[in-house]
Amino acid sequence: MFEKVNSKVVKVDIGAAGGVVARTGAMLFYTGDVSFAPHEIPGGAGAGGGGGLVRMAGRMMAGEHQRTMLAQGPGVVHYGFSGLEVHVVQVQPGAVMQVEASRLLAYTAGLQTSVVSVMSSGGGGGGGGGLMGALRGAASGALTGQGMFTTQLSGHGAAVVLAHGGFLELQVGGPNPVVVDPQAFIGSYGNVQTELKTAVSWRDAVGRGAGEAMQLQCAGQGLVYVQASEEKL
Repeated sequence: MFEKVNSKVVKVDIGAAGGVVARTGAMLFYTGDVSFAPHEIPGGAGAGGGGGLVRMAGRMMAGEHQRTMLAQGPGVVHYGFSGLEVHVVQVQPGAVMQVEASRLLAYTAGLQTSVVSVMSSGGGGGGGGGLMGALRGAASGALTGQGMFTTQLSGHGAAVVLAHGGFLELQVGGPNPVVVDPQAFIGSYGNVQTELKTAVSWRDAVGRGAGEAMQLQCAGQGLVYVQASEEKL
């Protein structure tokens, strides 16, 4: 499927992959008879609470939504974005990959995708439900770089994620959780539960204007991907 050309570029045979979805602006060049069309990730099913209003608030404040394009047809496309480093993840049946939307470069079109609420899975830092809970979660996301919504992929295929400064792959499954700086978090693979922890209230944290008061706790079984930088993409 995806093949790394170098640390910042991947190429893929679109026909063999059965189509590829990539963020808008990621296509560098291609050969063959490839067509491109706008594509939208199904999402919001797990947002709960205030429905579309909550989803809109979260996306506007946390910046989780990315425009994507679907590539189809016989040909080879090269992808990259903003000189960032790329990492290929092979997604196997039964496993789930969750990744920040801003860090997802491309994935094979056969994967099942959705946009899910971090808060509904217990990862919103105790913000509660409803519109106010969504706004609190979005404020925490703006502070830490950990958005309120995340893209979930499952099935069989491959995905390419982006990082600034290099990748680290951390094993989750020991007696203690893996704790990550939310600004360095890229995504997770397997059966990994994430929860945003803070020692202060969200109002105090916003007043401090720094992300060190918040940590992302990862437990379960699988892998967590982090970048060797706290720079938000």
